[in-house]
Amino acid sequence: MTETFPAFSLSPVPQPGPEVAPPELFRGIYGMPMFVTLTTADLDASTRFWTEGLGFFEFYALPGQVVHLRRWAFQDVLLVPGEDTSGAGSGVTFACVLSQLDEIAAACERLAPGSVTGPAPTPWNTTDVTVTTPEGARVIMTAARVYDPDSHEAQQLREGGIDGPR
Repeated sequence: MTETFPAFSLSPVPQPGPEVAPPELFRGIYGMPMFVTLTTADLDASTRFWTEGLGFFEFYALPGQVVHLRRWAFQDVLLVPGEDTSGAGSGVTFACVLSQLDEIAAACERLAPGSVTGPAPTPWNTTDVTVTTPEGARVIMTAARVYDPDSHEAQQLREGGIDGPR
């Protein structure tokens, strides 16, 4: 018996074929199950490369702090400022819930002392734990905080053109 099953209806990737059309750019708001976070010394140049070269669009930006790029559904990239452009500052981010962060941080710290940073709040209304794995990958476990329409984070989102939940 297998626990796998066809779930192609969840994917934006079309069935292959000679005349298949790509899906439209996805502009909906959803909880991102995972995404790539890349460090860049030049947010503007990186944004231009990803949008003009790779076909992403700027979904959201906090000037000087983060640029959220998207292509199809579940193809999200966050560009964040930083001087390390060797790739060592790059990482992958996985969604979780707030109640999991302390347990994840403690378990990783127990397995690899000094590997954990956080939990720490972000300007985009999440709390993040950053873990450096034994092979040197940066894994961010992120959890959304309860949305407060009167918070500084909510104001920044509105200024960027995103209205939060009502």
